[in-house]
Amino acid sequence: MTDAAFSALASLADPSLLIMLAVGVVAGLIIGLIPGLGGTGAVAILLPITFGMDPEPALAMLIGALAVVHTSDTVAAVLLGAPGSASASVTMLDGYSMARQGQAKRALSLAFLSSMAGGLIGAVGLTLAIPLARPLVLSFGSPELFMLTILGVSLAAVLSRGNVVKGLTAGLLGLLLGLVGTSPTTAEERFSFGSLFLSDGISLVAVALGVFGLAEIASRVGQRRVTEKPVELSGGWGSGIREWITHWTHVIRGALIGIWAGVLPGVGATAGTWLAYGQAVATAKDKRKFGKGDPRGIVGPESANNSVEAGDLIPTFLFGIPGGVPSAMLLGMLLTYGIQPGPAIVTDHLDLMYLIVWAFAIASVAGAFLCFLATGSLAKLTKVPFAVLGPGLLVVMLLGAFQEGGQIGDLWVMVALGVVGFFLNATGMPRAPFLIGFVLAIPMERYYYLTASLYDGASWVARPGVLVFAALLVVPVLWSVVKRLRRASGAVDDGHRDEHEDDNDGDELEGSLARTPWSLGVAVIAVLVFAGALWVSGSFSDEAQLMPRLVALGGLAAAAALTWQELRARRRDVPPGSSVPVDAPAGSSGATMLATRVEPILDARALARRQDLMIGARTFAAMAAFLVLVMLGGYLAATLVFTPLFLLYAARTRPRTAIIYTLVLGAVLLALPSLLPVDLPLGLLQ
Repeated sequence: MTDAAFSALASLADPSLLIMLAVGVVAGLIIGLIPGLGGTGAVAILLPITFGMDPEPALAMLIGALAVVHTSDTVAAVLLGAPGSASASVTMLDGYSMARQGQAKRALSLAFLSSMAGGLIGAVGLTLAIPLARPLVLSFGSPELFMLTILGVSLAAVLSRGNVVKGLTAGLLGLLLGLVGTSPTTAEERFSFGSLFLSDGISLVAVALGVFGLAEIASRVGQRRVTEKPVELSGGWGSGIREWITHWTHVIRGALIGIWAGVLPGVGATAGTWLAYGQAVATAKDKRKFGKGDPRGIVGPESANNSVEAGDLIPTFLFGIPGGVPSAMLLGMLLTYGIQPGPAIVTDHLDLMYLIVWAFAIASVAGAFLCFLATGSLAKLTKVPFAVLGPGLLVVMLLGAFQEGGQIGDLWVMVALGVVGFFLNATGMPRAPFLIGFVLAIPMERYYYLTASLYDGASWVARPGVLVFAALLVVPVLWSVVKRLRRASGAVDDGHRDEHEDDNDGDELEGSLARTPWSLGVAVIAVLVFAGALWVSGSFSDEAQLMPRLVALGGLAAAAALTWQELRARRRDVPPGSSVPVDAPAGSSGATMLATRVEPILDARALARRQDLMIGARTFAAMAAFLVLVMLGGYLAATLVFTPLFLLYAARTRPRTAIIYTLVLGAVLLALPSLLPVDLPLGLLQ
């Protein structure tokens, strides 16, 4: 094991690996500055570029980006009071206050050093997890691995913020989508409806980029200008560095909390940083300065946000259960290389595991160093409106989705899934269980049939590992029920404040359509999808239909429960004497409600929702128009036509900016095929 660790370190002396690691670090720092992208955006944008590479440089680039994205997302939180990602929102509380007091450099130095330390401690945690967990992982058979896949989807759904029923519905929708294509046990096509394109299954890149990337563009492209005025980059770096040393206990505690939050599926960096902030407040003797520029409110969360990403990698690589969305995409990438996480990776690819550890540690240090050097320049990027960045990101993401299968159909699927991701996000349904369910669908089915073929009947259920995982699955549910019953009886009032209440800072769309006709419509559509899947799966053979039917039945139950919740919430929202909800959008009341002649009250939130929907609809229509142009004239020509039109009419930029932006983007597209193994889609007229 020691030999593997030093062998992995020696491999980083290869210039090509170091270059890929450096590219990942720089890309991660830049992506971290753009509000809303975060670690998910970093992996989603870079993942397509890795196609055609060997696993080592591909992982070096992705890990390099993932290790630093939370280091740079602090810059906007401290200087603008607008977090680069949701996990940086907690740093904004004390960081922005400190910056407004003329001590921005002090706040940033505390944040950069804490992020670096969190990354290093996370790398140490990942290193220790390998020898400690290795005997356990090697003892796992197919029954334990099957239970782990169930546990991964279930915990991601249960531990995701918000409504558990929504999390389960999203996770089962992801599982159902993952079953599209050829059955791994019978080679029978499922849900392909005679399409050769669907018989190969849905591309992971199209799903990840669509549900997260395109949905994020559609929800944020309405931002045409940055209204916040940044504070001056003043104060001293030295005072922050000296002060950081005195808070070393908060650094270690925050990092350990981050690792723990990363190991649990579905918890993620946002919850980890809030938990670290909560422990800093709870253990402080003097709490009066929190929220007013207290350094402990920066050190704890910043230590946690980087270690969360390292903690995510522990269950992902050792057990094949992704802890979050970025690790789910990394898992999918490993599977495309034929690298099976779990027992296989610790026996056959141990050097790859240690390469990841070293890359994470080196990137954490390099990222902090670069942030100290280039904060002044990097901060200028935070002033660029998302509407201006949107077309460039769209072109890069769609090009990336094309590289995996080389089919235009992947791009249409991606846009369609972007619409799905937009409504999941807007109605408050967590998207992480959706992607984790999609990634684990085929492994879950494969491990089940392997178990069924190796064991007689249900004898595998009595294996100790299976019983332990079953307990882990049931105990949180029972504990949740007990807490709810006690709360309902008034026996418990711990005054606990949900650490997720402010999670949507920086994402105004998230959950804005919850408890509206739109969220009811999403629930009803989910019911119809699961019912349709149940009906269609009846035509499959016995072996091929088992998993789809189980998923469809479970999804039908969850979606029906969600529909009932939505109906009950709407009845509760109707004020006495009125027949319509107070915030129902105009035109949604129906003919039966006209008899009351009650005009719906359009408050500011309803108007904002309507505007978000209109912007989202126009953006997806623009994406569809772009794909039509691609099919006609090819990718380069479509980009040269689409980009200036979008910048002029959607972002309202000056003509000169639109021309320069388009020419630079076109030059990059022209150069890409000669620099990377990238193919540009061709049109019918070419």
